[in-house]
Amino acid sequence: MSDLSNLIFHDAEKAREWLEARIWANGRLCPHCGVINQSTLMQGKSHRPGLYQCNACREPFTVTVGTLYERSHIPLNKWLAATHLLMASKKGMSALQIGRMLDLPYKTAWFMCHRIRESLRATMPEAGPLGGQNKVVEADETFVGGKAKNRKNKVPPKEAVLSLVERGGKVRSRHVADVSGKTLRDAMVTQIDRASYIMTDEAPAYTTIGREFGGHGSVNHSAEEYVRAYFWHTNTVEGYFSILKRGIVGTYHHVSKEHLHRYLAEFDFGYNERQALGVDDAARMAKSVPGILGKRLTYRRTGQRANEQA
Repeated sequence: MSDLSNLIFHDAEKAREWLEARIWANGRLCPHCGVINQSTLMQGKSHRPGLYQCNACREPFTVTVGTLYERSHIPLNKWLAATHLLMASKKGMSALQIGRMLDLPYKTAWFMCHRIRESLRATMPEAGPLGGQNKVVEADETFVGGKAKNRKNKVPPKEAVLSLVERGGKVRSRHVADVSGKTLRDAMVTQIDRASYIMTDEAPAYTTIGREFGGHGSVNHSAEEYVRAYFWHTNTVEGYFSILKRGIVGTYHHVSKEHLHRYLAEFDFGYNERQALGVDDAARMAKSVPGILGKRLTYRRTGQRANEQA
């Protein structure tokens, strides 16, 4: 059976039951007072399905209260379907495509996608630092933006992105103001275990930073050195950049500075929960659910700027 044939993507009631089973796995929690399993299902024609009343604070609530789905007029099954489409697409899926598939206006689909990306940002800080003893973390920077040859007059600015990838493990990406030693150091020392072995290219900024870790190796890309003795290379982080660039150039076409951090969260999450680590599409979607808690993103906060062109 195809994942898209799952009833949770077509029936709002099935979607609510699926979400309740995951949000309330340890008991039905009142989002108002925090009491667990002290609520009563409100029954009757005047009450919407899934509405509970807390016996402690007497406040009504549903499973969507306190999540990014709160007060949304979009059916819950379409929220789950949009999440599944993003989670199952290695190089992303444009809001126009999701809108066509779910029969939603482009503006609505675009806003939904950004809310989902915002929820993914909440799932990563709890994981702890990358690397550790006898582990290698590759660090490199890239630039996201248009090419001058594609513009007649104005040269579009590029934004710097620093990515840290643990070999055989996970990635952390950050939109940085510049690629100076101070900026790169601040990002690296807060995300990487100091016992890790750092692997970089020949950029001078990494020489000083590398002394603060368990070891530092590098390859000289300017001299066309990409691999030395099978160990010294930055091919892992370069592989991640290839996925990121194909997603931005091939799917989204243009990503503004204001929203870049959310797109990075999308690609980081997909890489961290990839098939090679034993995570399939359904499991990836389920793992994205914890991020919706306490995460509300209003349309005003997105900057009201729809910038995808696909």
